[in-house]
Amino acid sequence: MAEEPENLEPAEEPAAEEPAAEEPTAEEAAAEEPVAEEALAEDAAVARPAEPEEALSPKQRRQRARAARAAAQPVRQPRTPEERQAERDAERRRKAQIRRTRRARERERARAARTQSPAAEPLAPRVERHPGQQKTRQGVVVSDRAAKTITVRIDVAHRHPRYQKIVRVSRTLHAHDEKGEAHIGDTVIVRECRPMSRSKRWRLVEVVERAR
Repeated sequence: MAEEPENLEPAEEPAAEEPAAEEPTAEEAAAEEPVAEEALAEDAAVARPAEPEEALSPKQRRQRARAARAAAQPVRQPRTPEERQAERDAERRRKAQIRRTRRARERERARAARTQSPAAEPLAPRVERHPGQQKTRQGVVVSDRAAKTITVRIDVAHRHPRYQKIVRVSRTLHAHDEKGEAHIGDTVIVRECRPMSRSKRWRLVEVVERAR
């Protein structure tokens, strides 16, 4: 029998198996989820138009700030009147201590200033001045109806400083007439005196001319 020719080609080796794709572990999957969520949130924020801010009046802003401050403060528990009084006494003692410290400091500063300041110069001798003279006016009696009182009209004429016109001004005053010497129409001289009544600050000195 004829021999079969030998196959000189090397036999094909079985292909090496490719390693299977590794599945992500639970930790890696959990780490990737927040990244994906953040990316989605950013895309949504970009896509959605910004909402307009609420327009608040100054009063509403103050009210909200006041409410926020009130909410931030701790809630105070109710206290008894004795506790409140004890707190007030402690605050008064604290303030009294502050005042004592400040006053002691001020006294020390004033004492240091007195010791450092030069001696004060002696005061000049006081000059005795002549007591003022009482005013004297001449006028005409226009009424003597009241008891021990006369009404005198004082006429004053002077030249106006700008228009150079003679200006006549009259005023009335009440004078004390102890003896009732003056009558209507008399020309009299009156002088200042202490207050004799609510409206009398003058007294009769002399009757210059009697009425005709």
